[in-house]
Amino acid sequence: MRKFPAPIHRAVAALTSFPGVGPKTALRYTFALLRMSSHQREQLAQAVLGLAQISRCGRCFAYSEEPTCTLCRDKSRTDTMLCVVSESRDISTIEATGAFKGRYFVLGGTLNPIEGQTPETLNFDKLLDRLRDEPAIKELILAFSPDVHGETTMMYLSRQLKSAERRVTRLARGLPLGADLEYADEVTLSDALTGRRDV
Repeated sequence: MRKFPAPIHRAVAALTSFPGVGPKTALRYTFALLRMSSHQREQLAQAVLGLAQISRCGRCFAYSEEPTCTLCRDKSRTDTMLCVVSESRDISTIEATGAFKGRYFVLGGTLNPIEGQTPETLNFDKLLDRLRDEPAIKELILAFSPDVHGETTMMYLSRQLKSAERRVTRLARGLPLGADLEYADEVTLSDALTGRRDV
């Protein structure tokens, strides 16, 4: 990278810590920040500093401004189903459907030993503690992305939870709406056939 004033180099270095942001993208973002008015930059800085007020819910480990998040405090939700997700942002995706009215638990990632994500670094023990402390939970829904790490995590969890004497399910998979059968891969098509239902 060519020589820039030190504040620009520091901004680029900070921005490259974001996932998927390399030096060129970070430099583009830095110059976009420089084109903003000082008021806009100040607002952005205040928004970032405001994230310091966010912590983890003590029950589900989702991001929250309160010690217990609004979903965990919501008395209208059922306590019999617990949806286990990888990250806090997955909750908002599921909530947007309006189809799930149970409780959540954030595992804090998926198993990926190469990147140091092992059962000890994730919330596995806290999940087992919650199941022990809340006998009302009858079903665990494993809601992970169907990639290698998500599949590995679901397999590990299902083995660990066999002794918990609860129903363990996973999200259904199959053909998305509007998909062309000709372009479906074998795994997706196989899952769609296995998970077929009456019409």
